[in-house]
Amino acid sequence: MQGLDIGLVGLGVMGENLALNLVRNGFGVGGFDLDAGKRASFGQRTHGLNAQAAASLQELVASLQTPRCVWLMVPAGAAVDAVLTELSPLLSAGDVVIDGGNTLYTDTQRRLQALEGSGIHYVGAGVSGGEEGALHGPALMPGGSSAAWPRVRPMLQAIAAKTDDGQPCCEWMGPGGSGHFVKMVHNGIEYADMQTICEAYWLMHHLLGMRPAEMSVVFRQWNQGELASYLIGITADILAYTDPETGRALVDLILDTAEQKGTGKWASQIALDLGVAAPTIANAVFARTLSGLHAERALASKVLPGPLPRTAGVRDAVLGQIKNALLAAKICAYAQGFSLLKAADREHQWQLPMGTVASVWRAGCIIRARLLEDIRASFDRAPNLDNLLMDSHFAGVMTRCHQDLREVVAMGALHGVAVPSFMSALSYYDAYRSARLPANLLQAQRDYFGAHTYQRIDRPGKFHTRWNG
Repeated sequence: MQGLDIGLVGLGVMGENLALNLVRNGFGVGGFDLDAGKRASFGQRTHGLNAQAAASLQELVASLQTPRCVWLMVPAGAAVDAVLTELSPLLSAGDVVIDGGNTLYTDTQRRLQALEGSGIHYVGAGVSGGEEGALHGPALMPGGSSAAWPRVRPMLQAIAAKTDDGQPCCEWMGPGGSGHFVKMVHNGIEYADMQTICEAYWLMHHLLGMRPAEMSVVFRQWNQGELASYLIGITADILAYTDPETGRALVDLILDTAEQKGTGKWASQIALDLGVAAPTIANAVFARTLSGLHAERALASKVLPGPLPRTAGVRDAVLGQIKNALLAAKICAYAQGFSLLKAADREHQWQLPMGTVASVWRAGCIIRARLLEDIRASFDRAPNLDNLLMDSHFAGVMTRCHQDLREVVAMGALHGVAVPSFMSALSYYDAYRSARLPANLLQAQRDYFGAHTYQRIDRPGKFHTRWNG
């Protein structure tokens, strides 16, 4: 079979499902994987369709129409470099390579520079939606060589998720590593979103004594309003699921140790590098790290004191407070994520389309949520908006919800229930709305022990004081 539209390298679950999505949308697809079993599976699942498995990269490239387009769905890092080393000599000027993995954006920028002068167009594309999204419509965030966009746009927008207004959840993010940076921030927000939902669930358990089936009903109700999102919806499904072997709620039988693949950590580290406050994202990462100390926590639970377990308040009233706290914390997490995008945009001059980013995240991706339409609208009103909290809509929501966030954080603290994301969201909100912070004392301390100088509020310049003499 010759003249195929695109070649896919890496036929794991994501790669194979993307291939099936492409074929369903009318594109001819070649597939290659080092694993013969995966090549055989691909051949079986695409039997009779406009697709074929190749036995080598050379065979894959030979099966493609020119200019060729090759999409890599291999693990980020060394595997991408290894494929590029073998693939690049087989390609010609005008051909396109797409990296669809969770790649660190600086690696994408390095690869773009390495391919300069070759005429090969390189695209770093964020792909979100998991295996279901890959098959039925993911959110796609491509960036890199702008000359590639006309070639790949018809394919990527065809397979992308569509919003209720029919818009494809795929637009060009910008040059360099912008596409992978946007996906990294998406994942950082995802970490925070998931952690705040888990904290809401844990408060329902500890403060209200609710069973998973009861919580499922609540989350399903919440999914009809302001909190409507993919993650709230799947939480309702998870809490309703009964283990067929024991008859117990399956969630109660799952070990409380969470894994992570690195994108949330990168988002936190790069926020520090760029001087952006993203504590709710970082605390979600730290919460996963602490969950990994399972044996230590088991020992500490027998040694370290805390409040005695007890229920708190009237169920419906407390649930209303948790709901508002969850909404407020979610908004703070999104505010931090978009602030990180703006800082990177200033640093790299990508011209990131903030409203478009929000629009692309409205469907297909893991953090798709009703409030993303409000975020898109906020950037339509004010493209240079410094922080989402300053938008009139979100300022109004926080005015309505911040007191419940305070009450929920206080309940967690008084009852010994760890709610790090709720706490960090509240601290972020209170610090951001403060016209004056105690950093004046901090600067005096730095000047005292290190002669780092300070600025004054009553005159310009930098000053140093001999504090002990």
